[in-house]
Amino acid sequence: MTKHDTITAALLVIGEEILSGRTQDENISYIAGSLDRIGVVLSEVRIVPDGIAEIAGAVNSLRQQFDYVLTTGGIGPTHDDVTTDAIATAFDTPIIEEHPHALQAMRECFPGEELGPSLRRMARVPEGAELVPNPISGAPGYMIGNVVVMAGVPQIMRTMMKSVVRRLDTGKRIASRSIRVDAIEGDVALALAGLQAEHPDVKIGSYPYFEPSGYGTYVVLRSTDADLIENAAEALCSLLDNHGTPYAEADAGS
Repeated sequence: MTKHDTITAALLVIGEEILSGRTQDENISYIAGSLDRIGVVLSEVRIVPDGIAEIAGAVNSLRQQFDYVLTTGGIGPTHDDVTTDAIATAFDTPIIEEHPHALQAMRECFPGEELGPSLRRMARVPEGAELVPNPISGAPGYMIGNVVVMAGVPQIMRTMMKSVVRRLDTGKRIASRSIRVDAIEGDVALALAGLQAEHPDVKIGSYPYFEPSGYGTYVVLRSTDADLIENAAEALCSLLDNHGTPYAEADAGS
């Protein structure tokens, strides 16, 4: 794991069930948070169906644009789990139909049980890939080039992600500060636009909130430089004071 100034990533969510609305994705926020903690910026999230051409096309597009591409879904035991076929297509590499280390890991998770054809299908791995362990069911994910392939089941994905973050190059950690402003977003929009122009190295986002006690706006300041955040926050507070707008420090996660 090597540290750089800026490392970017994209997430490719694979599955008809996500696009149809039958399943609500639970992985995006966990992956985003895991990457954020090691200084990797999640810059894009894309959702594609379970199609070899669609997955391969998205992977080849994203891996040219970002330092890493992470995928979730499509490496299970059923006929529509075609992610491994798509990754092999994208990298123009053959598939090891029964990777010996993958099979061994699965046998260790289910000692004494016979692995039928469906389960053995999860031991298919593109040639040249490095396995990502799965201590829950044994069936691994893998990393090939700058692409990380993980399960879509949230519990399994999270165990894989803990291993993955130790393998990635990292960037400068992004710090944040959140200020709760007692004004609707439209009333502070122009002031925030001016503030952003004056502080280009700080990302300034505004997020309206609606609560029984009232409504207003959370302003979140993000940067790899804490001093720049502090300068922008002081400028924001000065603007709010000048307009008599109440505000308060808030949790950075707000």
